[in-house]
Amino acid sequence: MEIQDALALIGAGAAGGLVTAIAGGASLITFPALLAAGLPPVVANASNTVALAPGNLVATLADRERMPAWDRRLLGLTATAVVGSVAGAALLLATPARAFTALVPVLIGGATILFALSDRIKRWCAASPAAMGASPGRGGGAQLIAFLPVAVYGGYFGAGMSVILLALLSAGFSRDLRTANVVKNLLSGLTSAVAAMVFITQEAVAWVPVLLMMAGAVAGGFAGGRLVRVLPASWVRAFVIAAGFVLTAVYARRYWTG
Repeated sequence: MEIQDALALIGAGAAGGLVTAIAGGASLITFPALLAAGLPPVVANASNTVALAPGNLVATLADRERMPAWDRRLLGLTATAVVGSVAGAALLLATPARAFTALVPVLIGGATILFALSDRIKRWCAASPAAMGASPGRGGGAQLIAFLPVAVYGGYFGAGMSVILLALLSAGFSRDLRTANVVKNLLSGLTSAVAAMVFITQEAVAWVPVLLMMAGAVAGGFAGGRLVRVLPASWVRAFVIAAGFVLTAVYARRYWTG
């Protein structure tokens, strides 16, 4: 790997860590950076999952006092997260490289749209936690069925998963947005960790880029923790959304018309 590629990956990891600390949306920066470094799309996606998994797991520790009791509903959701993420990771590894390449613009564009709508969805969750017609504490089986494809998506690609998951949990798990958020962090962190283990055991990870990106993410996360005090999150969100749409157009042109 050439020095400029290594520096670009460290920089992308730092940018991803920074935007995660302030507004979220790291995958919209880190995944395209791995593609730009020359990794095949499937390997880039698997490597991106591994690179971001530690940060996703750390997020579960941020508000532990609001973690609900481990009842049947929560155990069912965690089991579904494991099963779904394994299925999604296996589906990714079974997807022909050409087919996944064609999906890249759709995945980046879809994740960008979800990220752009995330604040609106969070406000909707806070204002109307039962808007999806489910009462928290009931309909556990239906919620597991609804969560399964989300978990599969988390193992397959994952960007934007937390937005869907927060809406689902706010509607059917807890009326308290803070509790729903901590469960969302648990499930999304578990999903990414399990998928990462699948990719590692199947040797689908490019370790040098992953380690470079992780190193940058640590520095970026620390910097973001400081900058969040002075840098408006709306600016960071606007940058990530704009970058996501530009990259969608770039990869659509490259993979669909090139």
